Amino acid sequence: MVLLAQAAQAVKREDFKTCDQAAFCKRHRQFGEKAAQETQTATAYAVVGGSVHLDQHTLAAVVENQADGVPLQVEVTFLASGVVRMRVQEETPLAPRYDDTQKHVLRDEGQSLVYARGEDLQLVSEAGVHTVSYDGSTAVGSNATFSVRMTERPWTLTYLVDGKPSVQLNTKGFFRFEHLRHKPEDAPEGEWEERFGSWTDTKPRGPESFGMDIGFAGAEHVYGIPEHSSPLSLRATRGKDAYDQPYRLYNLDVFEYELDNPMALYGSVPLMLAHSADATAGVLWLNAAETWVDVEHVRSGLFRRSAGVDTHWISEAGVLDVFVLPGPHARDVFAQYAELVTPTPLPREFALGYHQCRWNYLDAADVLGVSAGLHTHEIPYDVIWLDIEHTDGKRYFTWDAAKFPDPIAMQHTLAQDGHRLVTVVDPHVKHDPAYAVWSDANARGLFVKAHDGTDFQGWCWPGDSNWLDCFNPNATAWLGEQYALDRYNGSTTSLFVWNDMNEPSVFNGPEITMDKDAVHHGGWEHRQVHNVNGMLYHKATSDGLRARETPALRPFVLSRAYFAGSQRYGAIWTGDNTATWEHLRASVPMVLSNNVAGIHFVGADVGGFFGNPDSQLLTRWYQLGIWYPFFRAHAHIDTKRREPWLLGEPYLTHIRTAIRQRYRLLPYLYTLFRETSLTGLPLLRPMWVEFPRETSLFAEDSAFMVGSAIMVAPVTTAEAQSVRVVFPSHEVWYDMHSHAAYSAPLTRQFAVQLADTLVFARGGSIVPTRERRRRSSALMQRDPFTLYVYASRTGSASGQLYVDDGESYDYENGSFIERDLIFANATLESRPSVRTDASGEQSAFAAAMAAVRIERVVVVGLLRTFTTATVVEGDHERSVDVSCGDTECTIRDPAVHITNDWAIRLA
Repeated sequence: MVLLAQAAQAVKREDFKTCDQAAFCKRHRQFGEKAAQETQTATAYAVVGGSVHLDQHTLAAVVENQADGVPLQVEVTFLASGVVRMRVQEETPLAPRYDDTQKHVLRDEGQSLVYARGEDLQLVSEAGVHTVSYDGSTAVGSNATFSVRMTERPWTLTYLVDGKPSVQLNTKGFFRFEHLRHKPEDAPEGEWEERFGSWTDTKPRGPESFGMDIGFAGAEHVYGIPEHSSPLSLRATRGKDAYDQPYRLYNLDVFEYELDNPMALYGSVPLMLAHSADATAGVLWLNAAETWVDVEHVRSGLFRRSAGVDTHWISEAGVLDVFVLPGPHARDVFAQYAELVTPTPLPREFALGYHQCRWNYLDAADVLGVSAGLHTHEIPYDVIWLDIEHTDGKRYFTWDAAKFPDPIAMQHTLAQDGHRLVTVVDPHVKHDPAYAVWSDANARGLFVKAHDGTDFQGWCWPGDSNWLDCFNPNATAWLGEQYALDRYNGSTTSLFVWNDMNEPSVFNGPEITMDKDAVHHGGWEHRQVHNVNGMLYHKATSDGLRARETPALRPFVLSRAYFAGSQRYGAIWTGDNTATWEHLRASVPMVLSNNVAGIHFVGADVGGFFGNPDSQLLTRWYQLGIWYPFFRAHAHIDTKRREPWLLGEPYLTHIRTAIRQRYRLLPYLYTLFRETSLTGLPLLRPMWVEFPRETSLFAEDSAFMVGSAIMVAPVTTAEAQSVRVVFPSHEVWYDMHSHAAYSAPLTRQFAVQLADTLVFARGGSIVPTRERRRRSSALMQRDPFTLYVYASRTGSASGQLYVDDGESYDYENGSFIERDLIFANATLESRPSVRTDASGEQSAFAAAMAAVRIERVVVVGLLRTFTTATVVEGDHERSVDVSCGDTECTIRDPAVHITNDWAIRLA
């Protein structure tokens, strides 16, 4: 009960550090402030003469601090895509510095990076300036030329695109690298021991932090570095109207987090994008230790030739490893990042449906009763969830036998209508010798160690607990084995998993997390690996679910903690939000920021986790939540029950309509996931991504795009009477409900009632849907499709339809259907995509789907009416009727098949 009460309190800011309370952050920030006051660059670091050389794809140099003479090895590596990687570490460190973050984050542990050819690089050295030029245009698909310029005194690095500075490193002189050393007798405060509240961090390695300024020349806005509750366009932390703290990247369990705040939250992705009307660039700061980032917007003036955004990155440990993503367009940056880390893979198709969750459904009868209630009220859903109370005393991989006497029978009942079950498995293991999971892990020595060599022990939901060491390969392999059907008693192949509390959350630890001097496999301190810990637990669970069946099927695992690379293992959510209008509004920039940073499969708890939303707020949250890539309603154990039918009318009808809209659009959403899995493009896109030259949209974080075809302007204020909508670019937009057309550029105020949602299709798009109402997505697998064709001003449109089996990896061998849909000259055509080949796997899947057809085509925005259409499919030609109204023409049952080439010509 004490722990439960703790979880229900609002955030206590005193439980979490400020920069001034983190000694390394304070040192670097003060150093930066001093350097910024100098009239010339104050850095004490310079390149050692004669150390610069180019070897194949790597420019190497030795840099020294003139005060201490400790040599640092600098390596600048050139990738074929135009990406440049810079690494800095001690040439001869007193002890190894942690350098395995790259293995956990980069594609194939960094072994698959494609480097530039040595013959394509040219080094020119003159008067202490070294410039490497090369053409990366083949890989990035642009005509840009790239070069990197290193100066010796002071040591700086500048990335130039088409000869103009784009990203600049250490040009303000903030670089500082704390080398490992022996502890002096008069050790400075905070360097070898640090106190916070009642905790003492022993810091046995002493100071080992580093920091560097990174400037984005000409940029107007920066985005990314989730997770924070800040606006999409990151507010400054220096200068006018700035936060009073840097952005912090340190995965933490923050109860009822505050809004518009740079405090650390549950996940950390050290990826930042900078954008102007002319270009987009990015930086990946590859470090898993606690990191702080200052942001300052600067203007051109007497001592600065161009405006831009300056940032200051500070990490506590490890090596400096930074990737510069040159763009020069947003799509290039997303592709460059995807090349490094692998984009979000195709999920299980059911995971795109509606997830019904709360802490906690009481027992099996409650679970089946909620499922029956959704059926009775004709609300489709795919997954129902069980939180920690389903277990035997918070012992994961167990069931409370009194509440769930036959969990397999319960799952089989759900599966009859295509529904799945998710159970929670947290990383803390109840310290109980009678608990088989703890006993086995303990006997194998799989737990994290305290700094004194004993097993690390702390408090979490079960009380006294130990934590699996996710950096021990034996521990992660063992964890994966626990999901085997013969190990996880009561589980079936329709059960999937939720990893919560994996920051890790330690209720009696400093900042509600693990002590930094705890020790992981290999002797590494927790401080060096903290931010990647949750991702490795997520990965082990994903691997375990994949291994429980032969052949392997795609897993579904939700994680609260995350890092760069987590997108490979499943979905995440924005954590424990609150049932307020402010949190509803904040969910949009939070989901968008994650999408910009490559975490695409993300959502916020619909309705808010804490508190009781009124009926209007809950309705509006569903109307917005259907657009989150991950769509789950969730609530705290102390909240009132809020299943949709409990609200009564008209709220039930509005919520049901919204959820049905989600299911209608599953074909479009799944096709978007396919695009994301190939290109790294966000699923939910800030407006600037689709309209990169429209400066008025650069900070827009209320309206957003779903792919390239749909714009959503959600209602996020109480008792709203109207919503302002900006229609960008010189295009036509269509209300997706009424098909009314709006010619852009246009700003318009729309009157709204509770039933109204503002969703617009972009002219020139084709959106596939499935219109038949089913209880779950699994029951839609053989349903016919409807195509909505939204004509551009020139009467043309294009889109795609992607279909596979929704669960296996057979699509990797060609077992899919992917059609390019083109509308021009009043003719709609379906052609195979360039990725479709005539393999045996593709032919077999096409044969299995041969009966699935297009049952309706709706063409919106034509300038004339039609009465008939000629359908040509293979050698067959036939005529079908067309009915036209004021806004669209409908071709009912053209009876063409998704597997075939065909054309429908209006006449």
